[in-house]
Amino acid sequence: MEILNVIIILFLIMCAIAVEKTKDLVSAVIIFSAYSLMMSVLWLILNTPDVALTEAVIGAGVTSLLFIAVIAKTKRYEK
Repeated sequence: MEILNVIIILFLIMCAIAVEKTKDLVSAVIIFSAYSLMMSVLWLILNTPDVALTEAVIGAGVTSLLFIAVIAKTKRYEK
């Protein structure tokens, strides 16, 4: 289980760096959603299902939809 935690944390670090480096805003939202879903898995491994469910619904679901809605009203790529 310790190895799985390390792999998830490394994936979270890679996602955070990828969000910062990408210029395509939709790609950044997708990577952010993957980050939130991995955080939900990590919360499940830590035996906190209530926090995991909240992270999955709010972090990966609602926030991603709001970001996509805002990007649809603006430009997709940053300068």
